[in-house]
Amino acid sequence: MIQITNLTKKFGNKVAVDDVTFKVEKGEILGFLGPNGAGKTTTMNIITGYISYTSGSVTVDGMDILKNPEEAKKRIGYLPENPPLYLDMTVWDYLNFVFDLKAIKIDRNEHLQEVMQTVKILDVKNRLIKNLSKGYRQRVGLAQALLGNPEILILDEPTVGLDPKQINEIRSVIKELGRERTIILSSHILPEVSAICERVIIINNGRIVASDSPENLSNSLAGTTILNVRIEGDKDAVTNVLQSLDNVDSIEVSTYTGSIYNYRIKTKDETDIRRDMFYALAENRMPIMQLSHQNLSLEDVFLKLTTVEPSEEKISASKDSNDAGESNNEDISDSGQDAKAQDSDEGSGDNMEIQEADNQ
Repeated sequence: MIQITNLTKKFGNKVAVDDVTFKVEKGEILGFLGPNGAGKTTTMNIITGYISYTSGSVTVDGMDILKNPEEAKKRIGYLPENPPLYLDMTVWDYLNFVFDLKAIKIDRNEHLQEVMQTVKILDVKNRLIKNLSKGYRQRVGLAQALLGNPEILILDEPTVGLDPKQINEIRSVIKELGRERTIILSSHILPEVSAICERVIIINNGRIVASDSPENLSNSLAGTTILNVRIEGDKDAVTNVLQSLDNVDSIEVSTYTGSIYNYRIKTKDETDIRRDMFYALAENRMPIMQLSHQNLSLEDVFLKLTTVEPSEEKISASKDSNDAGESNNEDISDSGQDAKAQDSDEGSGDNMEIQEADNQ
């Protein structure tokens, strides 16, 4: 659905996006992650056609975003980090305004009601946007992205400002929308990305450093096994038994209750010590009360990949990662867009222009 090949964007001497290649399939929910200034928002702005690129190519449903922008943009709904809202309008007037800008050709009232119901803003449709909480404003921004039933949604921090209940509601909406749409989701709430996205791309310093499912990234980067074990028995005696096992690297102990303690055991490699540990403890009459295997969270993966040089930690389990061959694409003029040079990954959402398109 979306194909990005050898994409590069420069602002003067600064390289914001550096030879990025990836593909998003139809119906896929992709998490797009990176620290501030990594190139996430710049990449999303390029995909939407809001800014041009220096070299490479971007196609949306087979159409080049620069050569055939109107047709490509018809298929895209975009929610920037700061939604493009007119605060002195009511929610209903604003969505009608966006409906007209997009020149949507379906029944107005039915479509607006459907979109407002989807994001749960029917109860505030007659209120001024400036009087809404940030959470409701975020929902109105999501509603404008959904107008026209675009096949692709690009969402930059869609749950900013929402309370936990609202986050769960929007998460459910995004999952539901993902059944029929392709979604690129950028968020700093990493558990949210793990819960929603089938695949994540992590970008750092303008380059892709990882592309895979959260589970596979965790397994690939772990390099060790961490066990959380609750054991009954004398703390020092249990610790000595555990230290006698092969490949145990470190043990952390904390009190649970009485003579029962929690032990966090880290191995020197990925060796599974559970069987040997069970027999050793049983032989010493030290019962295991609880045992769990600790995986790297997406946050652990993110920190591990974005605190080192990308070339040292590059992971790619899919053929669309950042190891594509040399590009034959000619450099494309930035057409004066470099005047916006400092939008490299922050703040461009405020100036977003809602795309006009003859939606069918």
